[in-house]
Amino acid sequence: MPEKITNIAKNTSYFTLALIMQKVISFTYFVLIARAIGPADLGKYYFAISFTSIFAIFIDIGLSSVLTREVAKRPEDAGKFFSSVFLFKLPLALLSSLAVLAIISFSNYPEITKQLVYLSMFCMVLDSFTLTFFAVSRGFHNLKYESISSVIFQLIVFAVILTALKFNLGLTWLMMSLVLASLYNFIYSFYILKKKWRININWRPDKILIKSILAISAPFAVYAIFQRVYMYFDSVLLSLLAGDHQVGIYQIPFKIIFALQFLPLAFVASLFPAMSHYWQNNREQLGITFERAMNYLIIISLPVSVGGIVLADKIILIFKSGFTDAVLPLQITMAATLFIFLNFPVGSLLNACDRQKRNTLNMGIILTASIIMNLILIPYYQAIGASITVLATNILMFTLGMSIVPNIAKYDHKKIMIMALKSIFAAAVMAAVGYYLKNQVNLILTVILAGLSYFIALYILKGFSKDDIASIYQSFSKNKN
Repeated sequence: MPEKITNIAKNTSYFTLALIMQKVISFTYFVLIARAIGPADLGKYYFAISFTSIFAIFIDIGLSSVLTREVAKRPEDAGKFFSSVFLFKLPLALLSSLAVLAIISFSNYPEITKQLVYLSMFCMVLDSFTLTFFAVSRGFHNLKYESISSVIFQLIVFAVILTALKFNLGLTWLMMSLVLASLYNFIYSFYILKKKWRININWRPDKILIKSILAISAPFAVYAIFQRVYMYFDSVLLSLLAGDHQVGIYQIPFKIIFALQFLPLAFVASLFPAMSHYWQNNREQLGITFERAMNYLIIISLPVSVGGIVLADKIILIFKSGFTDAVLPLQITMAATLFIFLNFPVGSLLNACDRQKRNTLNMGIILTASIIMNLILIPYYQAIGASITVLATNILMFTLGMSIVPNIAKYDHKKIMIMALKSIFAAAVMAAVGYYLKNQVNLILTVILAGLSYFIALYILKGFSKDDIASIYQSFSKNKN
């Protein structure tokens, strides 16, 4: 097995395990919060996070993605690249924080909402620099330390939230859990940067290098801004047009989809630097890598999407009765899962292969479509309208991205189509099993049995083989052949 492919498998294994743990912990405390405070206060809590998340991208402006790409290409210059990015982000962090303070301070939001935004703003700054520190590790094809940190981060949040709920400390301390965890993550990632990679900050900026990085990062920056606004502006619009209750209802499908994204996130985290390497050195392997990525994510995303639609009414029972209105938004959003997952490797391919301008254009198109659709649909359909927008815009993003892929990499589209058909048939078997069992046994057993039926059906259809299973097993092993 080539070294780069081995690194992809190993990094994906580490990061997948970490993200599974991270998402399980995150979703668990989300359920606890939702059950304890109800839709309205949940809406306030996540409005603060959504609001500051939009401004967070103006600190990074895509610089971390560029840092990862350039370190992967020229690891000997990692220190120079990091120092240039770090020094440029310092004034951006100050300006973004001042913008948040100015807008929210003069708004008509309740005082508790403003306090939540102020605390979330602190997380915004810390998390942005943590992202930069770990971007260097990703450039060195190492996700081990980031994986460890992501789990500890969630454990800190979980512990503080449990304490806050037990002693009824209120929304402020729920947000403080994120502040304390972000502070830990910042310190740990900086420690790894210095001790593991032995990179120090050069406080004398290389102006020429900064200009070069900014020129490279411009399309990444615009894309990142578009993407962040696309992800979080719907929650802000819901708050303005429909109120905190609808924000709370919408957070159920949003958080479930967000939790499920650990699979494409883990895969693409190690895939992106490898794609960048193959684009420079091995175009044939680039096409093979993209084809495999699409096949793997089709196999994974279809049962998630179909299972979520079939079991949505039972999933909502995890929360209290105040969230029953979230069933249809969840079903609509789960239908978008297939396209959400597949957009990860498509977008990574474009960014890694110098098509970031086209990827940015695509993101701008779907952001425009999203804003228009939300402005039209939210006043009439509220959270349902926002969910319809998510489905429509992700289909559009996939269509736009795939239209340019053949110009970058040669891959066998017939193999992808065959894999998709096999997965669709297996998902249909799973849907029948899940629909029958959901009123017969508990949700966990239904998910397990329906999931087994999917993989058994797919194995019978030769969607994967014993060699594929062995390859996954070996990716967790320290001893590689």
